[in-house]
Amino acid sequence: MAELQQRFSLITDQSLAELRKLIGVPIEDSLEPWCCEATRDNIRHWAHGIGDDNPLWCDPQYAAQAHGHLAAPPSFIFALNRSFSGYVGGLPGVHAMFAGIDTVWHRPMLLGDQFTTRAWLKDLVEHQTRFAGRAIQQIYRCEFYNQRGEMVAEGDSWCFRTERDTARERGTKYDETKKKAPVHYSRADLAKIFALYEAEEVRGAKPRYIEDVKAGDKLQTMAKGPMTITGFIAFAQGWGGLYIRANKLAWKQLHKHPAVGIPNKFGIPDVPERVHWEDDLATLVGTPAAYDYGPERCSWMSHHLTNWMGDAGFLRHLSVEIRRHNPVGDTLYINGEVTRTFEQDGAHYAEIAQAATNQDGELSVRAKGTVRLPARSK
Repeated sequence: MAELQQRFSLITDQSLAELRKLIGVPIEDSLEPWCCEATRDNIRHWAHGIGDDNPLWCDPQYAAQAHGHLAAPPSFIFALNRSFSGYVGGLPGVHAMFAGIDTVWHRPMLLGDQFTTRAWLKDLVEHQTRFAGRAIQQIYRCEFYNQRGEMVAEGDSWCFRTERDTARERGTKYDETKKKAPVHYSRADLAKIFALYEAEEVRGAKPRYIEDVKAGDKLQTMAKGPMTITGFIAFAQGWGGLYIRANKLAWKQLHKHPAVGIPNKFGIPDVPERVHWEDDLATLVGTPAAYDYGPERCSWMSHHLTNWMGDAGFLRHLSVEIRRHNPVGDTLYINGEVTRTFEQDGAHYAEIAQAATNQDGELSVRAKGTVRLPARSK
């Protein structure tokens, strides 16, 4: 095997041992979250950032008539805590890729709600991967509370820490992808995608009753893409990003965390988050091109479910596994199927299996959601 050309930090037993000492320790020195409150603007910016125009989140007049007031999409929790969104600690200079969530919601997030969170490192799990060989799954636990001290949601999220040099020079996951010609869309290709957008149904005020749902029911296909840097920026506007800072604030971040700064082609230290808009850095870490955000993709899966369930439904649980990167140019097609319905503690639920594949049929996301639905009998 050819000698590895080392440009970035490696995962060492010592750095891993130091990180393990933080398991279970509450995270106190964390950056202020992008959002602390569910304001009209914060809710709309988040929803629009994931391409969700549900009037329950975006139209105050509609929401007042249908629900009493605006609500925030369930995925709004990503804007409430940076550790949950992928701001990982330890292993300086080792790349982090957001890879999934397993989350339970207890109550809706409503206009005017204010939030506090508790987060800690839950576990570190070592894997062998085709992408980068040795990889460390870094799992965080987070709890979300409203201003009344009520728990709104709780769950795990995780990133995979990978050695950038190993992924670039020895990774095999994207060997076939890198051989393909760049994707190009004809007018006919775009027309098919745009037709899915035009046909997208937001269930809205019409209740979906549990009596009308059965195992085997298919959810409407949802399109996301074709992916562009513009789309990734739109998401960052609603989410805030992990490292996006300007001028003095950028300097303060780099001064505190020097390993965050990776020199760009001008010799200016810039953040690793630019893998989402710069092909040059994205290929250096082993991916085919600039790619989408993991929390963004998790939010697309919840968007698929909230469209289906309607205003009277409630997303109770969602687990998401991200299986590959979506480079610029990819289009995702999200599908779902009801696997069972059940009753628990007097409430009625539908369980839904979801999968998202790209334009080449490659699996991008696997997810499972549980939705609480109203019953005609009540």
